[in-house]
Order: sequence, then C-alpha cells, then structure tokens
Amino acid sequence: MDYKGCNREGTCQHIEACCEELLAELGCNFVGLAIQNSDGPDVRWHYAAGNSNDKYMRITVRYGKGIAGKVISTGRPMTVEDFPNHITGKALEYPIMLAENLLSAYAAPIQMNGMPKGVLLVGSRTKRIFSEAEHRVVLRAAKGLEETLNNNRRK
Repeated sequence: MDYKGCNREGTCQHIEACCEELLAELGCNFVGLAIQNSDGPDVRWHYAAGNSNDKYMRITVRYGKGIAGKVISTGRPMTVEDFPNHITGKALEYPIMLAENLLSAYAAPIQMNGMPKGVLLVGSRTKRIFSEAEHRVVLRAAKGLEETLNNNRRK
C-alpha cells in the first residue's frame, strides 16, 4: 500500500489487518480501501485483500463515478447486487468490479476531517446479498479505519 501515512507507527499494518479480518469474518472474496487524492478529485484504490490480481493498484476513478466515486460524492453506503445488471451508468464505470470479477459488493464511506474521502468495499465473486448485520460490520470497520487515518493525519 502506498498511502502517504504508511510509514507512521504501523498504520499500514493496522489497515492490512483490518481488511484481512473483514475478509475472514464476512467470508467474502475481496476487501478494498480507496482514498480520494489530496491534490484532486480522482479516487485510487490503495489496498486490497483477497484480490485475484494487482489491477486495483492502477485503477483511478473520477469523483462521482463507479462505486468509490459515488460513495465519496454522496457520503452514503452503496450496494451492488448482480453486477452488471441493475447498475447506474455503464459497467466500464465500475473498474474494480470488472478487474476483480465481482458480482456483488457493499461499500461504506470513510470520513477524513469530517468529509467523505475514502471507501471501504467488500465484494463477492458470486451473487450475494450482504445482510444488514454484515452492513453493520463493514460500517464499524470503516469507522475504525476512519479513526486510524484521521489520527495518522494529525501526527
């Protein structure tokens, strides 16, 4: 992971552990963390667990596009079921879904300095509906990552 705060007091290790734990706890296939660039509107994927390849590292989406961009622009969680059916926009606007062959996903916003600037996404390569209880687990994990990232920025 190349998030700017990586070298500070185990931030990367904490993020990796959180994502790996989420992967195991939910029995999903993929967990990813995307953060909006500090110098522009683009959003990049910085970490992935359960990834089938390294394409996520090269994915950048515009603010408001794809899952990450939409979650950041609205500040609200987003669910995708049965991708690419029933999505808003074109499938090509969801590069993380395409790169990882995900059919289902749930993404929660991560606030930095009170603004949505990141996304925690869990995904499945099979059709799956993430339950309300699983939504709460992801939202709790996003809050934990939010605290870690915000504390790291203050140092």
